[in-house]
Amino acid sequence: MDRHLRFDVLHNFRDLGGYSTPDGRRIRSGRLYRADSLGKLRQGTEDWSRFLSLGVRTVVDLRHPWEIEKRGRVPDDPSFSYHNLSIEHRPYNQPALPPELDPGPYLAERYMEVAEDGTKEIRRALELVVAAAESSDPLVFHCASGKDRTGQLAAFVLSLLGVPDETIIEDYSLTELAAPAILAAWTAREGHAPTWLGFGRAPATVMRTYLAAMKARHGSIERYVNQELSLDATELASRLRASLLEPRPTTWPPLTFRRATPADAPALVRLRDTAALWQLARGIDQWKPGEKDETHFRTRMREGEVWLAYADDRLTGAYELWWDDPAAWGPRPADAGYIHRLMTVPHTSPPGTGRHLLTHAESRITAKGRPHARLDCLATNPALRAYYEAAGYEVAGEQRAKEGGAGSPYAVTLLEKRLSG
Repeated sequence: MDRHLRFDVLHNFRDLGGYSTPDGRRIRSGRLYRADSLGKLRQGTEDWSRFLSLGVRTVVDLRHPWEIEKRGRVPDDPSFSYHNLSIEHRPYNQPALPPELDPGPYLAERYMEVAEDGTKEIRRALELVVAAAESSDPLVFHCASGKDRTGQLAAFVLSLLGVPDETIIEDYSLTELAAPAILAAWTAREGHAPTWLGFGRAPATVMRTYLAAMKARHGSIERYVNQELSLDATELASRLRASLLEPRPTTWPPLTFRRATPADAPALVRLRDTAALWQLARGIDQWKPGEKDETHFRTRMREGEVWLAYADDRLTGAYELWWDDPAAWGPRPADAGYIHRLMTVPHTSPPGTGRHLLTHAESRITAKGRPHARLDCLATNPALRAYYEAAGYEVAGEQRAKEGGAGSPYAVTLLEKRLSG
């Protein structure tokens, strides 16, 4: 389910595998990784064994030499080559920035400086990525937090692979899941919190603004590669796609369902926050990371039902089932089940997972002896409304001021389906 690989001292180590391209292919898993500083790894630890087990043959360190001298580098090992390519030529002190500074325009401008200054190093990094891809050897690139310089190189590689901008933005914003750990580690090391409230954060607006700026100045990432890096972007993209893309599966394991227990609450929080970042990267302002905590999901388990869906042993989706919902529907007789937080794992869930979740929820409502399934969606999300209508739900009204969680009341479209006994 989770792109973040679990390490004790690394917080932002991720596999780029599984992202899809418009031609129906996807990036192979276990071939291309992005990470925070591998200088935190130590030989003889479980983390070191986990890292070596990935079979990485090339490490690209995007940090300044002075950062490496101060914080260390990945330990030497005969299993991989190490390359230091400092793509950032104008360093800036993020922790000391003013607290109110907006990350979006500020970081996008710094990234444009890197694209201007670091052409030699970016070119070499892309050449190493292509060479590793063609030899089928896993490669990892990293900086300090695995966000800024790492995010830029990831954007170049994903764009050349044909991955849509929305997915590139989403991939960048997944650092948001690691941001609390990044902040805590920095604070523990330095003995005080950073001044900048945006430290460690990766809001989608940063990468969206940066991609727009790159296209405004250069026309496209491909033209930047051609003109500024003096590489043949068409050839580079062809070689990368031939080596790193694979057809999407034509068969998938059947889904199995399990009722959630309190121990599942952390995974449910992670799943919901991941889904929220997927939405925000596509301009859907409905969910925000951090809005629902573990207590929320444990409460829903106690007062209703929460179900998890698996494909083999991989978590692929979940939903909540409530037995009343006065905030949206007002006082009602006990004639329905209310489906909430229908969630699927982005990019890697089997096709149709959302519909299977709906069907399972409807079977639970029927087993309860209730004739209706009800749900709601944000009134400003017509695509989601159309999805539910295609599944047999009909609009039953609108609640213009639903109260729910933090923030102001919001309008939702109410949908209902009559279930056959």
